[in-house]
Amino acid sequence: MQEYKLFIGGEWTDSATDKTFYDINPATLDTLASLQVAGKDDVDRAVEAAWEAFKTWSETPPPKRAMVLFRAARILEERKEELAVLMTQEMGKVLPETRGDVQEAIDITLYAAGEGRRMLGETTTSELKDKFCMTVLQPIGVIGVITPWNFPMAIPAWKLMPALVAGNSIVMKPASDTPLLTIKLVEVLMEAGLSPGVINLVFGPGETVGKAVVHQPEIRAISFTGSLETGKWIMGECAKAMKRVSLELGGKNPIIIMGDADIDLAVDGVLWGAFGTTGQRCTAASRVIVHEEVKDEFTKRLLGRTQVLRIGNGLDPKTDVGPVINESQLSKIEKYIHIGQNEGANLLTGGKITNPGLPGFFFEPTIFTDVGPDMRIAQEEIFGPVVSLIPVSGLDEAIEVANNTSYGLSSSIYTRDISSAFRAIKKIEAGITYINSSTIGAEVHLSFGGVKGTGNGFREAGTDAIKEFTEVKAVYFDYSGKLQKAQID
Repeated sequence: MQEYKLFIGGEWTDSATDKTFYDINPATLDTLASLQVAGKDDVDRAVEAAWEAFKTWSETPPPKRAMVLFRAARILEERKEELAVLMTQEMGKVLPETRGDVQEAIDITLYAAGEGRRMLGETTTSELKDKFCMTVLQPIGVIGVITPWNFPMAIPAWKLMPALVAGNSIVMKPASDTPLLTIKLVEVLMEAGLSPGVINLVFGPGETVGKAVVHQPEIRAISFTGSLETGKWIMGECAKAMKRVSLELGGKNPIIIMGDADIDLAVDGVLWGAFGTTGQRCTAASRVIVHEEVKDEFTKRLLGRTQVLRIGNGLDPKTDVGPVINESQLSKIEKYIHIGQNEGANLLTGGKITNPGLPGFFFEPTIFTDVGPDMRIAQEEIFGPVVSLIPVSGLDEAIEVANNTSYGLSSSIYTRDISSAFRAIKKIEAGITYINSSTIGAEVHLSFGGVKGTGNGFREAGTDAIKEFTEVKAVYFDYSGKLQKAQID
């Protein structure tokens, strides 16, 4: 078993705390690695190293910074399968999904590298003679990055690659449940030629290490993906120091199924949305808002497909649904089953912790029917393989129910009526809307993020990715040879 130290200034270095924790396979409970826990002094050292590296990295032309990312993408492509296997061991989801996770990291790395030649500002006219106006993008400085466990390579890559090509340096705390894939990603970047100190890794719990990163006074911005509660706390703490903060938080994502929907296609989308990644996605389809005209037929077909899903180790090609990430999450899901039953929802299938011949953290794919839109299971993020079916009588009611949560990340509607589709696009309160597809499946060249409790206005990926990690500076060239006063002159 390998022990990982902290990665600071391009070197693996001992923590000041003398504490360690273990990285566990959630399917087999085998120990994959031990990692040292960082302390406040270690975070301070990492920030110092990041600022030292920033001096050179920020002065490197963006196309040259991009070359590091292009080389990293090629290395990731070469190692895709071994990284996918390791991710299944560390996080639990099935191999086809972990291959997709690595591919998403490759895609965003290539996309961000391309932005190295597209660090676009604006030019515009001046209201005065002999004066030229433009904007330029500049790096922020040292960025604190805190990432979750469910996409242990894709989400770190979403944040790291745009931040790096924009010229920033990084102090990063990956999730304690899945640090190995972040370590491998950083090792690839170093192999590709990234300068020492540009990325620094500190490990440990959010309650201590995460807080130290947020509170470190020399970190100028925080990029965080995780829970709404933690996001609110980070936003409040960063406001005290006027730090830039970008948040990607939870979701309670609806799929609307209209009476004219292709039912088999809708069942495919709900199965993937609800039970893909064992429901452990911020974009998971946790609410299915189904027209009463097709409710019975849809429920029958969904039940039949759900009950034959195979639970097990994600490395087994026969497995459809892997484990949840840890015991705490397993207990949380079980708690919500009891909540749903006590609220009067009908537990159609699943609802139990299960043992598929392995000692890990497995939960049955679960369907609740006859769910009221105000029930807790229809309002609160469960983050497990649990879906609630909510009957409605028409499109207006469906959209009202879809919007009846504090979140607004992803959404979907299944319909053959183009008018219904466009009304849904206009009226659903979400950052993403799919037509005749599931709530899952973002592409890296489109912006990703949500409204209301899902985020604070920033978007990741797409053309907005660079904006998250840059400051805009307005520049004026006055070549008139005299003092000109805008508005006054």
